[in-house]
Amino acid sequence: MKVGFLGPKATFTELAVKKVFPGFELEPYQTIPESMDALVDKKVNLAVVPVENALEGSVNITLDYLTHVVQIPIVGAITLPIKQHLMVHPANQDDWRNVSAVYSHSHAIAQCHKFLHTQLKGVQVESVSSTAAAAKMVMEQPETKLAAIANELAAQEYGLAIVQKGIHDFDYNHTSFFVLSEMDLDFASISGSSHYKTTLMVTLPSDMAGALHQVLSAFAWRKINLSKIESRPMKTGIGNYFFIIDLEMKLDEVLIPGAIAELEALGCGVKVLGSYPSVMV
Repeated sequence: MKVGFLGPKATFTELAVKKVFPGFELEPYQTIPESMDALVDKKVNLAVVPVENALEGSVNITLDYLTHVVQIPIVGAITLPIKQHLMVHPANQDDWRNVSAVYSHSHAIAQCHKFLHTQLKGVQVESVSSTAAAAKMVMEQPETKLAAIANELAAQEYGLAIVQKGIHDFDYNHTSFFVLSEMDLDFASISGSSHYKTTLMVTLPSDMAGALHQVLSAFAWRKINLSKIESRPMKTGIGNYFFIIDLEMKLDEVLIPGAIAELEALGCGVKVLGSYPSVMV
């Protein structure tokens, strides 16, 4: 079984994959869309992509590609604690405060704002495709004083020296990842999780006042708990949005189908993106 993930090697996504899928064959891809495309093209059996960070919110490219471009079911979710470290090439270890630039993923940069503002104020900060890609860049340019924000695995993989540990602004820093597959994967047995979520995509009728209130009411009176509701642009014009809604329960035969039927009767469009086990590792 082959798992595609956001690479290169030693990203947080790979950390999550290794914790849940030990012994599986791993295949890194440079971007989130490439990871999903590999699944559609049957180059891999599963794809694992980041979807949300506790500090920075949703990974929009994941949600947009999943709702606008590919049609892949969500079969699982993994939540991983995130620890960000500042690392440099060993040749620059003693002079790390004089780096000319810091590279990392945009979310990681935002998670470490206080540190960068106080310890490396005025240093150029550049966003790249992943934290591991930043580490790889630093490793390949020892003659230039660069730093990366990445995880401990990246420091080991690319031979970098960690000069400041735990530089993220808040202690509770977690990222969630979607496990995507077109197979009938028993993720509950693989992950050992019995906690389920169901994710819906809901579009509202364009000419109905109070439509969102009625959508929420359909879940409220059935006592279905929502853990997330988020609007995303439909990409058809200003002011046109759909909603991603996470329900804290498994897709059943009565409550969720009843809520969906009620929403459709109101003129809403409803699509089940997945009903899946969610595990924290």
